[in-house]
Amino acid sequence: MPRPRCGMASPQLSLTLITFAAADPDDWSHLVDRAVAADRAGLDRLALSDHVAFGSDLSAYADPAKGGIDDGRQPTGPDGLWLEPLTVVSHLTAVTSRVRFATNILLAALRRPVVLAKTAATIDVLSGSRLDLGVGVGWQAAEYDAAGLSFAARGAQLDHTLAVCQEIWGNDQASFEDERLTFSNIYQKPKPANGGVPIWVSGTVNRRAMTRLARFGSGWIPWGPDAADLIASIPRMRAAVAEVGGDTTEIEIVGSLPTRFNDAGVIDVAATMQSVPALVDAGVTDFRSNVRFDSTGEELTDQIGSLVTAFRAVSV
Repeated sequence: MPRPRCGMASPQLSLTLITFAAADPDDWSHLVDRAVAADRAGLDRLALSDHVAFGSDLSAYADPAKGGIDDGRQPTGPDGLWLEPLTVVSHLTAVTSRVRFATNILLAALRRPVVLAKTAATIDVLSGSRLDLGVGVGWQAAEYDAAGLSFAARGAQLDHTLAVCQEIWGNDQASFEDERLTFSNIYQKPKPANGGVPIWVSGTVNRRAMTRLARFGSGWIPWGPDAADLIASIPRMRAAVAEVGGDTTEIEIVGSLPTRFNDAGVIDVAATMQSVPALVDAGVTDFRSNVRFDSTGEELTDQIGSLVTAFRAVSV
């Protein structure tokens, strides 16, 4: 099945949208303010995180063997407040008109596939196809336990979930069979406008993740050491995807854009953008920044706009 594309040919600039808090903020309206400002400023994409539940022990986030990252630390404790990302996206697409939204990443295996297919298709239809579904297996066994799913089989469950979604999105009359689920002659409409919702696969360059990327992926979200050294990891990703029969010619690639500050603690826009040309040459198509803003309204729009302008100047 042809992969749906995000519709952007030139390099893109994304910002993370913080949809969690260590303590109750009392009011989440700042999310609307930031989405509206990003939309007006010409930003390409806002990216949202996902957790549906926490166990009391978060140490696995620092364990690459369990899907974490070396020296990783969760931004909240287990009692932190995390909004469900697809629900947030559905809310924010109603107050914006052009900016895209991406899950970075959605623990898709925790959702029933037929319901996830319906939810994503609904957002796609109502938003004008502005959703990118970034997915991964996660690192926390407690979430899978709470969902009644096997943490050890999380990769296979994710593949199953994506296969069901693509079958339903791509066929007027859907049928499916694997060891987890069998159905036939199933109708689910409306369909996503472009034959499906773009799926971005997160992971390191390993055979399972690269097979998933080859099979389902419109984009790659590198993780761990592969995210830290993209110039080395991108050629390895392309070779690994090709080895399992995939086509890498149109795969989008996420790269981090660290924020640089001057001696006064102010964002140094020129220094922040310094790494962009080399990473564009290496194949990065989506630059994701974690820059934080304390401003609101027109000031916030102007600040995001200055980043967009600087990015456009160096990414051509």
